[in-house]
Amino acid sequence: MITKEINSIQDLLVELAADNDGYNGSIWYRGQANQDWQLTPGYLRLNTPPSESTLIKKFKQSAAMLIDTSPNQSFDWLFLMQHYGVPTRLLDWSESPLVGLYFAVENFLNHPGTEAALWSLRPSELNKNAGINNSDEEFFIPSFEDVELENYSVEILSQNTRTQQRPLATIATRNNTRIQAQHGVFTIHHHDKTPIEEVGDSSHVIKYVIPDDSKTKLLKQLSLLGFTKFQLFPELASIGEIITGELK
Repeated sequence: MITKEINSIQDLLVELAADNDGYNGSIWYRGQANQDWQLTPGYLRLNTPPSESTLIKKFKQSAAMLIDTSPNQSFDWLFLMQHYGVPTRLLDWSESPLVGLYFAVENFLNHPGTEAALWSLRPSELNKNAGINNSDEEFFIPSFEDVELENYSVEILSQNTRTQQRPLATIATRNNTRIQAQHGVFTIHHHDKTPIEEVGDSSHVIKYVIPDDSKTKLLKQLSLLGFTKFQLFPELASIGEIITGELK
């Protein structure tokens, strides 16, 4: 796996230009506040988790009265749970490197003395490790409605505990303002708990390490470019948090 250091947005642009020269497929990005964290979704990091079905039932029990339209598919419930911080088999990614960078550095006060990381992923290359290689479309990425994702559904996984399939990169309908603002896409794990950066020969990922003393500078640069809390979380709670922060 390739690992590089970046200290500014200019550094990032230079490295992205070099690393992606000649590659025509999609590239996704994920920022993490600690560069030691693996690319493993929250549900698989739990020591003794309840079944996914149980988590969905608990979430439905209290969420049903608070949402206008109840999801029909288990995947839709997973999206909603992920949106509100419940551990799932999903990992959030973005099609924008600057969105990914924002999430790497925005919470720096809670991670003092820690190097952050921006991960770059070639989703179609990850999917080749799971046997998805469309001869008619070189950089094919399935959606949650496609047949390739059937075995990753909550229902199928609960019935088949013997199969261990590799994680997949997949796209979903952007049905809320947050996922649209963040250019959101996903990876989803099966029963196999292998972190995404350890799948196959790891050539599908690049890790850009961000030193602790560069986080504040990067956050200011992102703000100048319009990447702020409200732009990425266009919600009333963001407005209140921004105004409160300005009063300090």
